[in-house]
Amino acid sequence: MTRSVWKGPFVDGYLLTKVQKLRASGRQDPIKTWSRRSVILPQFVGVTFHVYNGKKFIPVFVTEEMINHKLGEFSPTRVFHGHSGDKKAKK
Repeated sequence: MTRSVWKGPFVDGYLLTKVQKLRASGRQDPIKTWSRRSVILPQFVGVTFHVYNGKKFIPVFVTEEMINHKLGEFSPTRVFHGHSGDKKAKK
């Protein structure tokens, strides 16, 4: 089930303040975050996040097409190594 429209998008408070401080300073440092559940807002465009996937931090540069998606969608947590039957097909 999706989030109610009247509540608005969910963003961790500390993440929003970090983006505002970064914009005010004018620097382009990446923001390290564990908050995969936060929704990308228009204020985040042009900022690089390092999103934790359970093992390492994946760099995610936010563009306009990413607005209203979640940060976790852009740092995959699973690695696909291929199907077992593909080895026979290659020979």
